[in-house]
Amino acid sequence: MCGISGMIDWRAMTSADELRAIGEGMNEILRHRGPDDGKVWIDAQGGVVLGQRRLAIIDLSPGGAQPMHSADRRYVITFNGEIYNYRDIRRELSAAGHSIRGDSDTEVLLEACALWGVEAAIERAIGMFAFALWDRKTRSLVLARDRLGIKPLYYAASPQRVLFASQLKAFRAVPRWNPTIDDDSVVGYLRHAYVAQPRTIYREVAKLAPGHILTLRQGSQPAAKCFWDLRSVALAGLRRNDPAPDGDEAAERLDALLRDSVKLRMIADVPLGAFLSGGIDSSTVVALMQAQSTRPVKTFSIGFHESGYDEAECAKKVARHLGTDHTEFYVEPRHALEVIPQLPDWFDEPFADSSQIPTYLVAKLTRKHVTVALSGDGGDELFAGYNRYSWAERLARAMNHVPGRRLRGVSAAALRALTPETWNRLFAFVPSSWQPALIGDKLHKIATLLDDPAPDAIYRRLVSQWERPQDVAATGQEPDGPLWDPTIAQDFPDLLPRMQFLDMVTYLPDDILTKVDRATMAVGLEGRVPLIDHRVVAYAWSLPKELKIRAGKSKWLLRRVLDTYVPSDLIDRPKMGFGVPIDAWLRGPLRDWAEQLLSPARLASYGFVRAEPVRQAWEQHLEGRRNWQYPLWTVLMLQAWRERWA
Repeated sequence: MCGISGMIDWRAMTSADELRAIGEGMNEILRHRGPDDGKVWIDAQGGVVLGQRRLAIIDLSPGGAQPMHSADRRYVITFNGEIYNYRDIRRELSAAGHSIRGDSDTEVLLEACALWGVEAAIERAIGMFAFALWDRKTRSLVLARDRLGIKPLYYAASPQRVLFASQLKAFRAVPRWNPTIDDDSVVGYLRHAYVAQPRTIYREVAKLAPGHILTLRQGSQPAAKCFWDLRSVALAGLRRNDPAPDGDEAAERLDALLRDSVKLRMIADVPLGAFLSGGIDSSTVVALMQAQSTRPVKTFSIGFHESGYDEAECAKKVARHLGTDHTEFYVEPRHALEVIPQLPDWFDEPFADSSQIPTYLVAKLTRKHVTVALSGDGGDELFAGYNRYSWAERLARAMNHVPGRRLRGVSAAALRALTPETWNRLFAFVPSSWQPALIGDKLHKIATLLDDPAPDAIYRRLVSQWERPQDVAATGQEPDGPLWDPTIAQDFPDLLPRMQFLDMVTYLPDDILTKVDRATMAVGLEGRVPLIDHRVVAYAWSLPKELKIRAGKSKWLLRRVLDTYVPSDLIDRPKMGFGVPIDAWLRGPLRDWAEQLLSPARLASYGFVRAEPVRQAWEQHLEGRRNWQYPLWTVLMLQAWRERWA
C-alpha cells in the first residue's frame, strides 16, 4: 500500500533538478500513505518524474522498492495496492520463461505488463490497485485503476503536461498549479456528500473510473478503455437462464468464495487484523479469518456512550465467541473535536460522510497493533443490506395507492403538520426493534416523496443530503450522473437490483471506499475489503432476490454463511450503521465550531452556499425542531475544506 504521484512534461523543458524537486515535493505530501520509504525516478530527457511513498507489506526488502524498472528496462512502474494472487501469476510467468528477481507483487505485475500487456496482466489479477506505467520506448503513460475503485487515482492532462497522484493535494507541489473550483461539482456534492466521479472539486482534474485503463501520449487525446464493467457483470448475472441454486447450495458456494477471498487477503509480511463492529459483514470476515488462522485474530472496534450508536458490546460478544484477540475504544465528543480539524487534510476534496470520524479513530487504534486490517465494506451493496432498499420498495408500493396529485398533496400536508420531534414522541411507545431511527425526519422525507412518487425519485431523495442542492448552492448546475440515467431503469427494471447497482457505481467507490482509503492511509494502515473481490461480486449478481431478502430479513444468504460460525442471536438486531451522534454533538460540544463556520459573514465570504437556507436549517436544528445533521455536515465539511485548501 502506497502513495503514488508523478508528472510528464511533454516538452521536456523541466530540468533534472526541477523534476526531482517536484517528485520529492509530491512524495512528501503523500508521506502518510507510505511512512516506510520514499523514492523518485526521473528521466530528464523525457521530462518524466515518478514517485512513490511505500508502506511495506509484501517483500519488505529493498527488492520491493519503487519506482521499479522491468527486467528489460523498457518500463517503469509506480504502484499502489496489492495483487493477492501474485504467486499464481508468477508461476505463469515462469512457465513462459520469464524470470522474477524478488518476491514482490509489484515486480510480478510489472513483468506481466511487459510480457502480455497491461490489460491482459490486470485481467489475471485479483486485488486492489492504482498504478502508472511509463513506456520509455513509446513515450506513453498508462494509468490503471482496479475494478471496484478501491484505490484512488487522480489525473490532470493537458497538451503541455500530465499530473497524477493518489490524492489531489499532491498536485500542490507542482509549480504553476492553479486549479479552479468546479461550481457544478459543489452542487453535486451538496446532494451526495461527496464529489461524484469522474469529476473532482477542480475543473482541471478527473478521477480515473474504476475498471479503466487510460493511455496518454504527446499530441494525442487521452484514450480510456474499460477492462471490467460492473454493468455488464451485473446484467450477465441477472440474465442467467440456468436454475437458481437452493439456499444450501448457494450458501456453500458463497462460503467457498469468501473463504478464498479472505485467505488471499491474509497474505502479508507484517502483522494483520480486522475491524469488527459485530454486524453481519465484519463478523463474517472475522469468522472466516479465524477459521483459517492458527492463532487468535486481532480484532478492533470502537463504541459510543450514546444509545443507538454503540455496537461495541455486540462486537465484544462476537469476538468472545470466535476467540479473537479483541481491543476496543470508546469515543467521546472530545475525540471528535481532536479529529475534525484534521479531516480536510485527509479528505483533500470536500467529503461529508460523518462516519469518517469513527473510521479514522478505529484505524488509529488498529495501527497501534497491526499494519493491515480487513473490513466488511461492500456487503450491504452486494447482498441488499441497506434499510433504504426496503424503505424505497415499500414507499414505491404505497405511492401507487395514493392516486392523484390532489390526494398526494393532502397526505404530504398531513405529514408536515407535526414537527419531526412530535412524530418521534408519538412513536415513543413502539418497541425499538420495530421503530426506524429518526422516524419524524423520515416521515417528513416521505412528505417530499409525495411531490414525485416515481421509484427513481424516491431513491434519489433517500440518498440525498440536500434534496434541492441547487437551491442551497450559490452558483452552478447539478451535473447529470447515474441517478438520472434512464437507460439504467431499462437495464434494471426491478427496483431492488437497480438501487444496488446505482449504489455500487456511486456510493460504494465515491463514499465508502474513499472513506476507508483516506482514514486508513492517514495513519499508515492498509485496509483490505474481501467482500468485494470481483469473483464474489459476479456471484452475488447471479443470485435471485429471494436469496438476498427473505421473510423481511436482508442479506439472507450472507447470514446463512455466518450462521455456520456465529450463533444468530449474537447478530440479529436492528441495523445501526457506523455513525456518530452528530445531531447531539452539533447542539453541544461542536456548537461553537459549527457556529463559526456557519456564520452569515463566513458563508457569504466563502461563496459556496446561500446563507439563508443554511442558517434556517442551523437554527431549526439548534432549537430541536428538525434534525438537519447530515445536510449541515455537508456544509460544515465544505466550509472546513475551503479554509484549508481554497
